[in-house]
Amino acid sequence: MLNRFEVTNFKNFNEKFVFDLSQTKNYEFNSDCIKNGIVNKALIYGLNGCGKSNLGLAIFDIISHLTDKQKRSEYYDNYLNGQNDNKIAEFYFNFKFGDDIVEYSYSKKSSEELIFEKLTINGKLVVYYDRENDKEIFIDLEGAETLNRDLSQSKISAIKYINSNTKITNSIFLQFVNFVDKMLFFKSLEERIYIGYEIGTADILEDIIQKNNLKEFEIFLNESGIKCKLKTIEIDEKKRIVFDFGKKSINFINNASTGTRSLTLFYYWLQRLRDDSNKPYFVFIDEFDAFYHQNLAEIIVKELKKNDCQVILTTHDTSIMSNDLLRPDCYFLMDNIPKINPLYKFTDKELRFAHNLEKMYRAGAFDE
Repeated sequence: MLNRFEVTNFKNFNEKFVFDLSQTKNYEFNSDCIKNGIVNKALIYGLNGCGKSNLGLAIFDIISHLTDKQKRSEYYDNYLNGQNDNKIAEFYFNFKFGDDIVEYSYSKKSSEELIFEKLTINGKLVVYYDRENDKEIFIDLEGAETLNRDLSQSKISAIKYINSNTKITNSIFLQFVNFVDKMLFFKSLEERIYIGYEIGTADILEDIIQKNNLKEFEIFLNESGIKCKLKTIEIDEKKRIVFDFGKKSINFINNASTGTRSLTLFYYWLQRLRDDSNKPYFVFIDEFDAFYHQNLAEIIVKELKKNDCQVILTTHDTSIMSNDLLRPDCYFLMDNIPKINPLYKFTDKELRFAHNLEKMYRAGAFDE
């Protein structure tokens, strides 16, 4: 699980920005939102332009050099902070797997130009490579003894190089690279995009048909408040999903509302979350409820709570800021400095289950 993340000089993060998911308290309700002492389900609030989307992009920058999964290079234009004279962006990840801690830090000049990497496992240095000063990688991992350590003619990440060319036996190292390989970022605004987890693109409706999930998809829509009947018909020798009105059928994707299309995208990824053989380990959904009614937004959060993967959501909907859904150490407030902290840190009051968090928020109880 992601325990702590730090970034400096990336997009709007001029100074060091820290996102600490270990700041949990001993609340006795919604304990399923915490796993191994780390926030497992989080909602982030903040004004437009404070950097909520950039936080997701910063976390998923790791996908670009450690995996072969889907990348969105255009979202990493204007990579460095405009006010910072430093030509290097710095990233730090702290992962916790059981009782084991993996720390991975790296620096880049651009989204594609990696210049420094450092990996420690339980405080022990296992990989170190400074491209500007070292010709060879430092490696202390069983299984990599005979690996050529000279990467001076290559731009590949040292971690990716080791993982691709050796049979490392260190289970914690393998947990780390597997976790990153199964990280997923997606959003559904003007353009539907995703980063990580899969390679290439797929037709969302065709995917539902191929997985024989049409009936389940129909039930999902109905339970979400979209009352409809669906079926498939052949158009140009290809199966298409349509709304079924008995004597008449109309094309689904051309006639579905914006909210229904957004919900369809969510269902596409929900199928993967339900796949125990290959589910994502970490999911970041940016403005997850942009086209949802507040009741539907709550349904989506409850659906995500059923899954044990770590989930980070960004939102502006304060109606779901409730102890019935999550808890004060799972709601995060982000400001324009920018910095981020869990809700309980913005008040001296001891927050209890009976407190109406939304009412307190609107009344300014969490203003600094």
